[in-house]
Amino acid sequence: MNARVLVLSGSGRYADPWHPLAETSACVADILRAAGCTVTVDDDVDARLASLARTDDVDLLVLNVGAGRTPEERAVVQSSNDREPLPLSDTDAATREGLLAHAARRPLLALHASSTSFGFVPEWESVLGGIWVRGTSMHPPYGRARIEVATDAHPVVAGIQDFDTHDERYSCLRVSPEVTPLAWHEYQGSHPVLWARGRGGARVVYDALGHDARSYDATEQRRIIAQAAGWLLGSRHG
Repeated sequence: MNARVLVLSGSGRYADPWHPLAETSACVADILRAAGCTVTVDDDVDARLASLARTDDVDLLVLNVGAGRTPEERAVVQSSNDREPLPLSDTDAATREGLLAHAARRPLLALHASSTSFGFVPEWESVLGGIWVRGTSMHPPYGRARIEVATDAHPVVAGIQDFDTHDERYSCLRVSPEVTPLAWHEYQGSHPVLWARGRGGARVVYDALGHDARSYDATEQRRIIAQAAGWLLGSRHG
């Protein structure tokens, strides 16, 4: 794949104490470079997203970011995503504009904590196809996990069998019926950790795995990232 890929790696308000985002962004960048992509990693999330409203220099956007809430939202104890949004700051408005501009025309790969992010972008749930709902979503303790895969049901999981990995298993996300679930884990029920969807003129994949670098020790997880990029970019891959 000869494609321009931008990996946005959470820092500042998009960072948290639990996720080594620089480390996992480097892992993903290495996988995509090995697949033939030209990859740039940038941790200035707001500025780079804002620029996407004015430029068309990214073929695939990869989001590896944390919560991304405004200072006002950080002060609010909130049990769901259903309250009225606060007025947008200029930075928030520019970030939202760029994110939505890209998602309307180009593919997007979102990773792990990105489902918790962009609390100031009410459209984020519909773009991604699902969302972490504060007070409802959760994860069992980090550890060894069995991932069940819909093998060969979609190009993203072509040839990929069920596998074991060490990761943080997101559970009880609010997931749209419009997505195609591709992998699950079992914890008091079945929970999707990988899905794909078409949205307008662009494609979206969300991979809820990837808590830390150990996640990418799994050959299957590395293949998922590479094959997701291939499908998102519309090329034959894997």
